[in-house]
Amino acid sequence: MSTITKSVDVEADVPSVYNQWTQFSEFPRFMEGVDSIEQIDDTHTRWKTTIGGVTREFDATITEQHPDERVAWQSDSGPKHAGVVTVHRLDDAHTRVTVQMDIDPEGFVENVADKLGILDRRVQGDLDRFKVFVENRDGQETGSWRGDVERSPQRPN
Repeated sequence: MSTITKSVDVEADVPSVYNQWTQFSEFPRFMEGVDSIEQIDDTHTRWKTTIGGVTREFDATITEQHPDERVAWQSDSGPKHAGVVTVHRLDDAHTRVTVQMDIDPEGFVENVADKLGILDRRVQGDLDRFKVFVENRDGQETGSWRGDVERSPQRPN
């Protein structure tokens, strides 16, 4: 199991950044390798990714979500991973987005990518593209979900 922690500072207020992060269907616009994300209900998503020529589909559950603070998730199927995205106010017009992910790479390609630091760079690249995506929208998020999801127990390792 590997842990990746990356951050980016975005020139936008906390509500705008948080609202945009809750729009999972927009992730393919800034996340490399993410083909689509379907929001099943308030706490369930279905992902389709293509990484290193390998296409995977998996489900994930939002395990905790608090407006303008955090979104946490864990995979239900496919490669085992879990994580949390937090947003922190730097000032009225700047927000720090931090991603912490625990990933258990599957297969040769993913293990090599992990060992070479490719996964770390991919997460940072995704955050950098998210920053550009938000800043180019001038604070106009594509939508929002302001619901609260109380922390649910993580599945055992």
